[in-house]
Amino acid sequence: MWFKNLIVYRLAPDWSVTAAELEERCAQRALQSCGPFDMKSRGWVHVLPTTKRYVHTTNGHHLLTLGIEEKLLPGSIIRQVTADRALELEQQQGYPVGRRQMRELKQRVTEELRARALTRRSTIRAWIDPMNGWFVIDATSAGRAETLVETLRDTLGTFPVQLLDVERSPQMAMASWLMLGDAPLRFTIDDDLQLQASDKSKATIRYSHFPLEGKEIRAYLQSGMSATRLGLTWNDRVSFVLTEKLEIKRVEFLHIEKEESGGEADDVSPEERLDMDFALMTGELSRMLADLVQALGGETLKKAAA
Repeated sequence: MWFKNLIVYRLAPDWSVTAAELEERCAQRALQSCGPFDMKSRGWVHVLPTTKRYVHTTNGHHLLTLGIEEKLLPGSIIRQVTADRALELEQQQGYPVGRRQMRELKQRVTEELRARALTRRSTIRAWIDPMNGWFVIDATSAGRAETLVETLRDTLGTFPVQLLDVERSPQMAMASWLMLGDAPLRFTIDDDLQLQASDKSKATIRYSHFPLEGKEIRAYLQSGMSATRLGLTWNDRVSFVLTEKLEIKRVEFLHIEKEESGGEADDVSPEERLDMDFALMTGELSRMLADLVQALGGETLKKAAA
């Protein structure tokens, strides 16, 4: 349940959908298995397999899970089968297969293989924090995050959110912190860094488990290279990698998960475990995000997209 990669959005200030309304709407948009001729299906799934709830709510925070089912049908397989069928057809009719015949043959092959293709299911989790205005998706890419936003917008009819935007670009802030050898507020610099040249070469230097306070790093920055990823720790409790796109990667909760949620008690049900873990995670991340926004000069407010 613990989120690993954060794509951060801002809720509209007047957003007021209740947990009951969310549950009802998500139930109406539940994931359906792919039909014979569908390549992909998406919809909401139960937060836990043992529950019948689509929304889990703790202390006013909501957790929901989008399910995506897609068929595995590589283009190379379609081309191979089509080529084999085209050869057979050419031998039967005694002359080469034309372009129109080839298009029709490829379409028939695709439909045939699609009906028999294996399916793969994946999930994307999202956290809604109405009190603090956060909407956070645990996704490795902006594209996957947008898939969830679009589905939730379809589910609710409207969902006015915008990507978090700040006054100071992460690139400028990370470079400044590295030059000073320190990060503001309750953040400390870790030992992971990626630098990239600003010219057409886009030459990249990566440091992993490497001390970043040396003159070498400052020399690269002074030469015009930009910091595109930087490892940080907040309050000795949450470590992560900040990117130039304001994405938060490789989130790790330090000494929190077992110590504060009661360890691995045998008498704790999956639902109780989820409730405790979700409360801990949202409490830490809400405060960390507020500090990160402050460290980056505050928010740039824009009108949220509906």
